[in-house]
Amino acid sequence: MLLDLLQGGFDRMDILRLLISLPCIMLALTVHEVSHGYAAYRLGDPTAHNLGRLSLNPLKHLDPIGSLFMLLVGYGWAKPVPINVRYFKNYRRDMAITAAAGPLSNLLMGIIGSLLHGLSDSLFNHLLYLHPTEALYNFGLACSMLLYVFSFLNFSLCFFNLIPIPPFDGSRILFVFLPDRLYFGIMKYERIIMIVLLGLIWANIIPLPIGGISASLHGVLYDLAYILD
Repeated sequence: MLLDLLQGGFDRMDILRLLISLPCIMLALTVHEVSHGYAAYRLGDPTAHNLGRLSLNPLKHLDPIGSLFMLLVGYGWAKPVPINVRYFKNYRRDMAITAAAGPLSNLLMGIIGSLLHGLSDSLFNHLLYLHPTEALYNFGLACSMLLYVFSFLNFSLCFFNLIPIPPFDGSRILFVFLPDRLYFGIMKYERIIMIVLLGLIWANIIPLPIGGISASLHGVLYDLAYILD
């Protein structure tokens, strides 16, 4: 993402990709948090609903540091939706469902974006063959870039949040199988764990294959949609 551009220098296409990334980041992070809140609401917890966090207004959800990470390296986070497990009938099961809702929403958007990317590129290639104009080429290129960035960021956000370490969603899914004492004992240190983990990732001490996995999944779905069009 932005780190690659800074190292390699900017050109017109890099600036366009950067501008396209901003609304994609806002949408991906917003839907992720709203999905958490809506799942909790359906399971009996009105906390997010009462605080206005089921809104699609990105200003209610974006975290400045998390959004910057999304822009810099392709994965990040938003302000967590407040969850009160006392409203859940089965707090272990319902917490796991609520945690899974965010990554699943990004996975779904990534799949839709990848399929639309393949269909869009196939359509514009046909149109350009019939009407080869510069305006059509530029519009098709912008659409292609938008759909690629959208799908890639959503896949990255999905897989990043499935890391089974606090405070990521994966930990709330996995730790549901742990004894209460151990679960809540680990969760007390989730902020410290997160800071240490992000520092290790930033220093490239713990390289994550998230970008490669996201690009590969997008490529498979893109090719499928392109061929079938």
